[in-house]
Amino acid sequence: VQLQAYGGGLVQAGGSLRLSCVASGRAIATYTIGWFRQAPGKEREFVAGFRRSATYTLYANSVKGRFTISRDVAKNTVDLQMNSLKPEDTAVYSCAASVLNPALSSLGRAINYDYWGQGTLVTVSS
Repeated sequence: VQLQAYGGGLVQAGGSLRLSCVASGRAIATYTIGWFRQAPGKEREFVAGFRRSATYTLYANSVKGRFTISRDVAKNTVDLQMNSLKPEDTAVYSCAASVLNPALSSLGRAINYDYWGQGTLVTVSS
């Protein structure tokens, strides 16, 4: 599967953006999907994800209540709705897919993902 993230841009603090992870080559619903981000000079960190069933989601504490991950099977995308953005949300956001179906508590581990898409830059100004 090939993944590509779209939707990044420049937004003021308190604003919203919606990112999309578009999959090609195979149905995205057959994968566990995670969103990660990497800020300049910092390590990559997990943002949000769900297992293949998409029944349960996992969010990083830093984005809980502000970000929402969802899947559109018809469009073969996984979206990340980001509200109440803060300057500390500035980062390159990437989506990743896992052929495994790891436990929900393991979704945040990058090593569990097999495919990574090119990221999209989100810049939040203060």
